[in-house]
Amino acid sequence: MTLDGFCDHTAGIPDEEIHQHYTELLNEGDAILYGRITYQLMEYWQPLVKNPSGEKTMDDFAMAIDKIPKIVFSHTLKNVEWESARLANRAIDEEVLELKQQPGRDILVGSRSLITQLMKLNLIDEYQLCVHPVVVGSGLPLFENINNRTILKLIKTKTFSGGAVMLYYEPTNEKTTNPSGAHSSAG
Repeated sequence: MTLDGFCDHTAGIPDEEIHQHYTELLNEGDAILYGRITYQLMEYWQPLVKNPSGEKTMDDFAMAIDKIPKIVFSHTLKNVEWESARLANRAIDEEVLELKQQPGRDILVGSRSLITQLMKLNLIDEYQLCVHPVVVGSGLPLFENINNRTILKLIKTKTFSGGAVMLYYEPTNEKTTNPSGAHSSAG
């Protein structure tokens, strides 16, 4: 996300170090959840598996995203072409609760809309936010339509040489309803 809180994959400055970080994250996960839009955006990486770009970190990321099982939540897609992907056949809370009960590694969430839904359902154990040193002024805010104040505890940070910072948070499970649906703002 950008420094001013917008999700915009074109605004960030992905470098070799960031690609390597996300490759390692994908290799450590058991599954990644996507909405339709992000899933279709990630299909960009499919051809790089068979026809590598020659840039090691991009090719490694393509292999990792190809390998990890993907669960896609969509009301409009009838099927998915990616061999390692499947359409969710239940509501997100049912799907995630079942996944969380299985032994294994992390369940990753790669779509802004799913993050918001899972946040409202208190089903996120850890937030990993990569903040790029870019201000875009407008776009899709990461935390949109949140009616409750959610308090997070910073557990660690990771700084990339290009200036991006990964912030790791755990929810404290302290929630308060904002009066009259007003949104909190940082000043």
